[in-house]
Amino acid sequence: MAQFAISKLDGSAVELSEEEVSTFSNSLSGELLTPTSLQYDQVRAIWNGMIDRHPGMIVRCNNAADVVQAVTLAQKYKLWISVRGGGHNIAGSAVCDGGLMIDLKPMHSVRIDTAKQTAHVEPGCTLSDFDKEAQAFGLATPTGINSTTGIAGLTLGGGFGWLSRKYGMTIDNLISADIVTAEAQLIKASKELNPDLFWAIRGGGGNFGIVTSFEFQLHPVGPEILSGLIIHPFDDAKQVLQYYREFVAGLPDETAVWVVLRLAPPLPFIPATWHGKAVVVLAAFHAGAIAEGERILQPLRSFGNPIADVIGPHTYTIWQQAFDPLLTPGSRNYWKSHNFEILSDKVLDTLIEYIHKLPSPHTEIFIGQVGGQMNRVGKEETAYPHRTANFILNVHGRWETPAEDEVCITWCRDFFRESAKYATGGVYVNFLTEEETERIRAAYGPNFNRLVEVKKQYDLENLFRSNQNIVPENHATSL
Repeated sequence: MAQFAISKLDGSAVELSEEEVSTFSNSLSGELLTPTSLQYDQVRAIWNGMIDRHPGMIVRCNNAADVVQAVTLAQKYKLWISVRGGGHNIAGSAVCDGGLMIDLKPMHSVRIDTAKQTAHVEPGCTLSDFDKEAQAFGLATPTGINSTTGIAGLTLGGGFGWLSRKYGMTIDNLISADIVTAEAQLIKASKELNPDLFWAIRGGGGNFGIVTSFEFQLHPVGPEILSGLIIHPFDDAKQVLQYYREFVAGLPDETAVWVVLRLAPPLPFIPATWHGKAVVVLAAFHAGAIAEGERILQPLRSFGNPIADVIGPHTYTIWQQAFDPLLTPGSRNYWKSHNFEILSDKVLDTLIEYIHKLPSPHTEIFIGQVGGQMNRVGKEETAYPHRTANFILNVHGRWETPAEDEVCITWCRDFFRESAKYATGGVYVNFLTEEETERIRAAYGPNFNRLVEVKKQYDLENLFRSNQNIVPENHATSL
């Protein structure tokens, strides 16, 4: 009879019999995949092409009961598990080698309550799934900027995007969550029910359980908003960035302008003579009345000598997908990130220096303007503490082949090191790569010790460790 070897938390493996695996498979509403299954390679593949891991088994969950069954099996044998929502996390924590991968992608329903302006969203949803359903009723909540991102990982790490200056982070709009704990119990967390757990999942990642449903507050947005890009030659970068710094300081919460520094991609609205040359891209968004947004953005549009200006009315869902073509799955990706309260001239000089030596035409640095409502939440109200940051910078190292790994990763690390002296020291946990475990404390700052206590309460054995792991004190060597 066939045996299935599955990796355990202690590094050993357990041999499951064919009969036991069959019994487990029959208990599921969803599907169990093994390395010989036709869909195995397709399902284990995730957004970051650098991640190539082979789970011993994959449970494709259709509902919360399937998640409970999977956690029950993992708890029984102390299996190493990973949890996949959208599979977009840079560190690749959705996939484990040899263990049990719990795949939530089949759980992708969205239910809108128009009377309460709330949404119940399953963890396999992408931002696109969520946006399309909510926008059918002219509603939205703050999420990210790439529509193929999974709502689960984004939310559990904090979540920020175009609407965050107006309505806060994704976690600031989370009302409740249904969670399967390490003891395979399905419980609800909210401000009233299990409030300590509810506090922890708002920024603490997947350390405390597997969320099977999120309940979000929605807000009237669009369907038409003002948005678009202004593209400047890189020779003007210093003046453009200095003006940008002054301009955004006075913006209302409805408006956000982000910066992308990169080589110009071959987009139709960019003259062909500029393709492949370094540019400064200003990405502007206004959630209020179109005419008011045009008035607010006019000074920015009038500054300098832009190569292109394509700001205009767009549907919110289309704008949420605007950067998708530059972030398609399968490429090799490596990120480094900092938070900033101000963008000093020295920061700008460092940015300019490193864009002059970009290692790949796909690599970029973006600066997300946050602040506004994000800053009005206390740093200890949620697990995410970095409420004084006004800018979140991320280095998107991105390239095509393994042969480019060394030069591209070195460039990212060098920039990170040179710019660190001007940053706050904090970091957004969703932007950490798998090697950056030493920055987990920086990600949680004053909230770290409280997170450890919640972890000890809900997952003392550290079953949920395939993440930026908050280790229970008596499992300090578990990583």
